[in-house]
Order: sequence, then structure tokens, then C-alpha cells
Amino acid sequence: MFGYIKPQKSELLVREYEQYKGVYCSLCKQLGKSYGILSRFTLSYDCTFLAMLMMARSERPCKMAQGRCTFNPTKKCPFCEGEYPELVFASALSVIMTYYKLRDDLKDPGLKSRLRAVLLFPLSVRAHKKAARDYPGLEQAVADAMQLQEQTEQQESPPLDACAEPTAKMLSGVFSQLAEQDTPEFRILEQFGYFLGRWVYLMDAADDIPKDLKQNAFNPFIRDYGLTAESTQEQLQEAADRCNQVLNMTVSQAIAAFRLLDLGQFAPILNNIVCLGLPQMQKEFMLKMEKGKSNVGSV
Repeated sequence: MFGYIKPQKSELLVREYEQYKGVYCSLCKQLGKSYGILSRFTLSYDCTFLAMLMMARSERPCKMAQGRCTFNPTKKCPFCEGEYPELVFASALSVIMTYYKLRDDLKDPGLKSRLRAVLLFPLSVRAHKKAARDYPGLEQAVADAMQLQEQTEQQESPPLDACAEPTAKMLSGVFSQLAEQDTPEFRILEQFGYFLGRWVYLMDAADDIPKDLKQNAFNPFIRDYGLTAESTQEQLQEAADRCNQVLNMTVSQAIAAFRLLDLGQFAPILNNIVCLGLPQMQKEFMLKMEKGKSNVGSV
């Protein structure tokens, strides 16, 4: 997926990083169990974060154990013992989002992305049907967002806020499902998901500026900042600075909502991801732009 919602590893304790890897590896196992071995390739930092957040709000402690990695049997990896509905939920979202991402990539102007989608999309159909049947709320949230995104980008000059709205609404809808309606937690999660989704879209668009310039693909930042394939490095850097200002305003609102959540286990890890990891991705983006590179968050 996008791959931007991940921890700043250098600021985690060894124990905390092992716990993060444990949930990451457990989600990989759950994907294989629920949707087949090929679905393990949909594993992402983003859905690992969702699973951890759900588990942090659960009263059930996560007991870690050691096991063999399916893809590297000589390597031991931590994992969560037992069955966790949070992992099942996150694995369903991973499969659904991958399906729609591949379907969208079939229309991508880039040959590499389009060829990848042509090869992988047929393999995602069966898993998607199962996930959509088991979690219709997730299916609806993602499907509506993708439809709205397509409609928005077909407009002549859609504003930046309108372009970010579908992803913002999608994650708002996903995260709000973690609490009962008409409760303070529901509204907090809804707000947090909204600004996190907006940040993810803006981060991805900013990161894709050089690639989209080469492919003449739609990108709201390129249009708003008057960039072209002939833009100088100075102009690109100025655009990156403006992108970073927009991202800072959005991530600050996501952090403010996140800090209102009542978290149990994994709280330090989740704090690291939101309060340190997201800003770190912006810093890496700025460094890449200075060097004329892009796509720091690709997975």
C-alpha cells in the first residue's frame, strides 16, 4: 500500500521493536490463513498500525512467542499467540485495499505499474470477494472512496482539499468502526482517521511529484504549484517546502486527535508511529527532494 505509517525505529526500545515485529509477522500469518499464501504480499505497515491500535484498545493482552518465518524457515520471528479478531479485521482491509489499488493501477500511465497490475489483479479477485463478504463495512468505505477519487480527478481543476477528501473519508470510516457509535471514542477515532487519511493522500501526492512530472500524470501539487517537466531543482524545492507546510498542518491535527485516545498495551509504539514516524516520513521526503529523488514511502 502506501507504506508511510511506520515507526521511527531508532527511537523504539528493543522490546518495543520486537513487539512491533510480532504484530507485523502475526498479520502476515493471518493473511495467509484467511486468504491464501499470495495474500501475504499485501502485508503493509499501514494495516499493522491498524491492528496494533485495535489491540491497544482491547483488554486482552497479547502474548508473544517465537516461530519460524514462512518465507525464511531458517529465521525465527516473534508472533502473537492465539487468535485475534483485530488481525482478521486488519487482514481484510489489507486485501480490500490491495484489490482496489491494483484495479486503479490498470489505468496508470506508467508502464511498470500497469504491467504489475495486469499480472496481479486477477490473483486478488478471489481474496477480495471473501473479505468484502465478511466485512461489508470495510468494503463500502474503500469502494466509495475509490469511486469518489475517480470522479474528483476527472474534474477539470479539482482543489487540493477535494482530492484528499476520499482517502480522508475512507480512513475516517475505517477507524470509526473500532468504537460504538455516539460515543466519545467513536468521534475521536473518526476525526483521527480523517486527518490520517488526508495526510496519507497528501504525502503520497507530494512524494510522487517527480514521477508524475515524467509521466504527465495527474497530481494536485503539480497543478497548484505550476510545475512542469522542465522545472528547475530550485522550483521543485520551493514546491516541496509548500507541500511540507500543508502536511505539517494536517499531521498536527491527526496527532491532536490521537492523543485523546485511551490506549493500553503498545501505547509507546503507537505514540512513536504517529508522533515521530509520520513527521520522519516528511523529513525523508524533503531530503529526497533536495537530491532530486522521490517515492520514499513505496513498498
